[in-house]
Amino acid sequence: MPRLWPTGGLWRHSDFLKLWSAETISQFGTQVSGLALPLVALLVLDASAFEVAALGTVEFLPFILFTLPAGVWVDRLPRRPILIVGDFGRAALLLTIPVAYVADALTLGQLYVVGFLVGICTVLFDVAYQSYLPALVERDHIIEGNSKLEVSRSAAQIGGPGIGGGLIELVTAPYAVLVDAFSFLVSGLFVLRIRAHEGRVQATDLDQRTSLWIELKEGLRFVFGNPNLRAQAGCTATSNLFFSLGFSIVLVYFVRVLDLSPGVIGLVFSIGAAGSLVGAFTSRRISTKFGIGPTTIAVTLVQGPAMLLIPFAPVDAPLPFLIASQLILGFVIVVYNITQVSYRQAICPARLQGRMNSVMRFLVWGTIPIGTLAGGALGTWVGLKETIVVSAIGGASSFLWILFSPQRHLRDMPELIEEEPVTTELGAALPGAPDPLSATDD
Repeated sequence: MPRLWPTGGLWRHSDFLKLWSAETISQFGTQVSGLALPLVALLVLDASAFEVAALGTVEFLPFILFTLPAGVWVDRLPRRPILIVGDFGRAALLLTIPVAYVADALTLGQLYVVGFLVGICTVLFDVAYQSYLPALVERDHIIEGNSKLEVSRSAAQIGGPGIGGGLIELVTAPYAVLVDAFSFLVSGLFVLRIRAHEGRVQATDLDQRTSLWIELKEGLRFVFGNPNLRAQAGCTATSNLFFSLGFSIVLVYFVRVLDLSPGVIGLVFSIGAAGSLVGAFTSRRISTKFGIGPTTIAVTLVQGPAMLLIPFAPVDAPLPFLIASQLILGFVIVVYNITQVSYRQAICPARLQGRMNSVMRFLVWGTIPIGTLAGGALGTWVGLKETIVVSAIGGASSFLWILFSPQRHLRDMPELIEEEPVTTELGAALPGAPDPLSATDD
């Protein structure tokens, strides 16, 4: 009799399956609100291109303000409660949007406040989430875990926008946000059911805790002391800067230049996201065959030409070009994300996971608010099409960080970096990260 459930790898890891289920449900809801929130601003509040882009800036501003201290807090505290609070907090905040709409009190200012506070919850959740996976599964299952999570993300990108577009046309954008609020509630309940004991990672071997700044410097030292992590950070930050510049106004371009309805926009994103699913299933095979460095260079280089398909799509028949663009972008972004996130999780000691992830997230997502704000300004001053072209050309240049770094030769997943004691200003010996001057090419 055939088995109805796979038995290999993480398929029998009950706690990982709960985390996976939580993330899957949340991702579907997020895809709905990712389309619904800017369309609330566009269609309900009649926002300008700059105001829509400013909403994206506000949503990502917490990644500049709070990511670095969040890494220290995540390394000091159990991570599962942080995930739960992050989920429940986002559910409550998003719920205020349809409530205000019913009361005829919804304003652009409320969207900005909700976006900012949801961003804070997301900062805490994401840093804890990426640090929690290596504590939940064995080291040799990290890539498998990330691949399964990316499958969920890709499936959500396929189904979520289509569902969101349909919901927006059926019940209007503010009510569609309810779906995301409910998804975060269910996600939090799944994380609440995880029973695995999370080993407490102490910041030091001393009885007294060091200062936040001293602990934060360990994370900074670990990232900047590793040439491959420096190159990854530069590559991702540059890519995010330029592509957020274009994507901050792409919905405005779809609605006001190409005259697409919410349902059609959702369909474009859903069909195009099939590339993400292919990337999630094939990323491990690709990086194993071609190597981590060459894979990263190749997929990063392809992003620019894929983005150019959007502004050069003919107005009278844009859908084939838009779908092709989303297919290619979805594939290369997922392959890149799985490869680079798995790499940094594999080499980082457990006690530094939170700070390492927070430093990387600060560097690579901290450029997004700058890009979205610049995108809104450029879209207003020089035009929407021209802004997307600038976005594509600038984003394509991000591969140079990897090309001119030691990572271009990196083929196999390296071993965990062994730590050496470092000395703090207080003279206490801490088992810190490698000194930048003695870091080796991994």
